[in-house]
Amino acid sequence: MTNPETSPAPLWARLVATFWGTGYLKPGPGSWGSAATVLMWWLIAHFLLPGTPANGYQPYICAGLALVAVAVGIPAATRVARASGKKDPQFVVIDETAGQLITLIATPIAWQSLLAAFILFRAFDIVKPPPIRLLERLPEGTGIVVDDVGAGLYALAVMQLLLHFRMLA
Repeated sequence: MTNPETSPAPLWARLVATFWGTGYLKPGPGSWGSAATVLMWWLIAHFLLPGTPANGYQPYICAGLALVAVAVGIPAATRVARASGKKDPQFVVIDETAGQLITLIATPIAWQSLLAAFILFRAFDIVKPPPIRLLERLPEGTGIVVDDVGAGLYALAVMQLLLHFRMLA
């Protein structure tokens, strides 16, 4: 088995797959990847999109970032998983980034909403309710990333219900 730190996977794939190295943080690299994604989104929304309401451009930008994470994440996860000799290495967290971004679509940029989105996504990612667990069976990077896309969609649905019924700020 190859050491992930010296993996023959290209540097771009390692940087993307580990979400700029957050996948190497312990314990719980998936939680670190999700937390880094929430922080990144808060910074983007707060500093690059000041005054943009949640129903303005933010959902489109967040959805676009999620699509980029999936499109670039699948080949990166594939290359890093092959190089590591593991089916789904824990240090590959671009899947958490994609799923967390999906959860954040149309989520207000308030600490309560961002925290709820983080908790919901992590819960669905860990529990993997049906049929999410079946998605892990897809080959290589597709299986690594797409099950988290499913968890993100579940968390997005619950998040929107919480917001609709005014259970969050």
